[in-house]
Amino acid sequence: MTIQNTLAGRVAVVTGASSGIGEATAKRLAASGAEVAVLARRADRLEQLVKEIEQAGGTALALAVDVTDAQAVRHAAERVAAELGTVDLLFNNAGVMLPAPVEELPVEQWQRQIDLNVTGLMNAIGAFVPQLIAAAADKGVADLVNTSSIAAQNIFPNFAVYSGTKAYVTHLSRTLRAELGAKDVRVSAIEPGIVGTELQSHVTDAGAQDWLEGSKQAMTWLEPEDIAAAVEFLAAQPARVNLQQITIMPTRQPS
Repeated sequence: MTIQNTLAGRVAVVTGASSGIGEATAKRLAASGAEVAVLARRADRLEQLVKEIEQAGGTALALAVDVTDAQAVRHAAERVAAELGTVDLLFNNAGVMLPAPVEELPVEQWQRQIDLNVTGLMNAIGAFVPQLIAAAADKGVADLVNTSSIAAQNIFPNFAVYSGTKAYVTHLSRTLRAELGAKDVRVSAIEPGIVGTELQSHVTDAGAQDWLEGSKQAMTWLEPEDIAAAVEFLAAQPARVNLQQITIMPTRQPS
């Protein structure tokens, strides 16, 4: 990808960066001129990602962090500020999808989704929002972009807990926008339909696996790069422009 420098001078953080949407977005932001800190648990994947970004002429910093560990995320935020500068773009992307019938009582899967999709999201917000506010005061704009899902709005049987966590993300984003917009921090939620990532490989419910396989035969899924392009588009807008929410669907996905 040719560096366009639409985000030159920006300091970005991407969570869930070791694969899928996070990996693609880190590459896209770096190719657009941002210095990017990539956060995830898998250090080897992050190191490879940083190598690829640097070989393409970008700047990146790998931090092996579990976002469910609030103290570790705070320490990561301190390192990013020290090594790259004050963060002015946070792409809050780490998440997991584990659909199953509620009557099966998959309590551990419920908790894992809540821990990562909600608590992990809040840990990143708590660690980086002070930097976003400071950056906005200095530069006139900063961005907080949260990955939600069309499941936040639409009804999918057996996805109740996952959908609930994503409804939280969307509503939180709308509310934070009202709070942080006055400080020139733009808040956006991206709600994708089906994207081909590792997310589907985590699914253990047979019914959900069959549904996903059927959808793959019926339509062309979105690719991580499609979401990455949307994140860059949001961040590249003039400071006066805040896209509150973007819904991105495969062309053939009806809902």
